[in-house]
Amino acid sequence: MKIGVPKETKSMEFRVGATPTTVAGFVQHSHEVVVEKDAGEMVGFTNYMYVKAGAKIAQTPREAWDCDMIVKVKEPQGLEFSYMHEDQIIFGYLHLAPDQEQTRLLLEQKVVAIAYETVIDEDGRLPLLTPMSEIAGRMSVQAGAHHLQTTNGGRGVLLGGVSGVLPANVIIIGGGVVGTNAAQMALGLGADVTILDNSIRRLRELNDIYHGRLKTLFSSKETISKLIQHADLVIGGVLIPGKKAPNLITEEMVQTMQNGSVLVDVSIDQGGCFETSRPTTHLNPTYTMHNVIHYCVTNMPSACARTATQALTNATYPYAIRIANNGYRKALIDDKLLRQGLNIHNGVVTNSNVAQDLGYEYVSPDKILNL
Repeated sequence: MKIGVPKETKSMEFRVGATPTTVAGFVQHSHEVVVEKDAGEMVGFTNYMYVKAGAKIAQTPREAWDCDMIVKVKEPQGLEFSYMHEDQIIFGYLHLAPDQEQTRLLLEQKVVAIAYETVIDEDGRLPLLTPMSEIAGRMSVQAGAHHLQTTNGGRGVLLGGVSGVLPANVIIIGGGVVGTNAAQMALGLGADVTILDNSIRRLRELNDIYHGRLKTLFSSKETISKLIQHADLVIGGVLIPGKKAPNLITEEMVQTMQNGSVLVDVSIDQGGCFETSRPTTHLNPTYTMHNVIHYCVTNMPSACARTATQALTNATYPYAIRIANNGYRKALIDDKLLRQGLNIHNGVVTNSNVAQDLGYEYVSPDKILNL
């Protein structure tokens, strides 16, 4: 199979879909790999390193896209749709539920779109999303602490406080991978941390892990509304795989928050879990609404692009090589969990949550594959 690794074109996106080690793995299985010039430059992977691993360097984006399968990081942008062709496999993060335009364009191009974020494993977890959720969860605390500083428009609160002064009050909504990693970082800095989730079982697990250092509460609208009035930093990390994130904090609730407090919406890729959230970039990461700072960067892990690229490709390569070795049909037939990643196939939507949120007819992957 001919595999393309284009340079990411999303604003301030420095990650790359394959490392030289990944490329070497593809080549060892007799696949041809085309890497766009300077695709890995920002994370220290030079063109020479890719050539040494067995790749061909594409001088133009179109050349990199002229392949059977595209392995990338973020959703396609602008001109990239014009490089696609029917039956081409697009393997990357797509986040289609809040993105009507991207979905329409992928349908028009009749590609086979397999989304990292909806692939599941034997335990019902999301193995290709988890590494980025770990990074984003940890980064959410760094970002929040930075923007809480008076010099950055915040309340002027130090997360850990000092002797004789209370630490910051941090509220985390969602006890999954993002929330757990955010809690770990916030506790490590000495903050007063409360995490909310609608799973009592998960809250018990978190209590066991942190031995009472972490406060846990069952999530409800009333509880969230009450807690955020006294919060310095609120982190949202709620996910329903493939579906638009629910709005758990309304604009009216934001109006009750303290001036200079910070909201970090890690769910923004799926539309955001705060009503006042809108996508931002690393160039302009925040905006202020109702005197509350909002940080809603849609590709947070790109700020730690080398770590993120290595973590991501460690997770994606085993799936990518199976698709390359067997073809996408056999790979999806043989692995019902990978099959959950199929979001679009030759002009139809094959993920039920995406179809429901965007108003498309849903066609089961099993029907597509004649199972």
